[in-house]
Amino acid sequence: MNGTHGGGYAVSAEFYDLLQAETDRRLAERRFGPAAARARRAVLDVGAGTGIVTEVLLHTSGVPVHAVEPAPAMRAALASRLAHLGADQRARVTVHPETLEAAGLTEIADLAVASNVIACLDPATRRTTWKAIAAALVPGGLLLFDPPPDHLPDRPEPAIRLGPVRVGPDHYSADVTRHPHRGVLQAVFVYRVERDGEVLREEQETFNLWPAPAERLTEELASAGLHLVRAPSTGLMAARRPAA
Repeated sequence: MNGTHGGGYAVSAEFYDLLQAETDRRLAERRFGPAAARARRAVLDVGAGTGIVTEVLLHTSGVPVHAVEPAPAMRAALASRLAHLGADQRARVTVHPETLEAAGLTEIADLAVASNVIACLDPATRRTTWKAIAAALVPGGLLLFDPPPDHLPDRPEPAIRLGPVRVGPDHYSADVTRHPHRGVLQAVFVYRVERDGEVLREEQETFNLWPAPAERLTEELASAGLHLVRAPSTGLMAARRPAA
């Protein structure tokens, strides 16, 4: 999942690209690439994380890209990815090392994307983020995002395995479990590095996810000045700032 706040991701940043980059890139190309190709002003990447989506936006558009990433660990990976791009693409990206609200961006983009971000925001922060996105979009600008779970499950969800991915003699993997806990859905990532069948390292990081039904999201978006529209891809929601 992509970065949203200044804390956290200290463990996950090491493993994120190894285990998730290729899947996330293919998904971003399908979900955001066509809209980015139509952007004429700029594109806003909310919670850029390690920069997978940022790179796709730069490849598929010809406009400036604003990458918002407050988490230092993820921003370090983002900077490393940008270092391997061409000078012309690096010249089009601006990295904002704070939350979107703190960045105070006003009418700078005609497209905003929030990939794997909204579920990580508590309700108060989510509502503030909608307002910050609306302010950053020009009139008529479009927001694309993957919504949070619409409800809290009654029991733990089946575990998911990421990897393994081989690096020299070592195999990197993660087991991801999600379970309800005190009104939130906790996603627990247990990372392992193994060599010759033995575990060299095992580290864990937990993220809270806040479910919200579509009706609530629609109301929050409307309160922020964004109106729900038909999404261009399965698994996404879309909202637009009304044209002036």
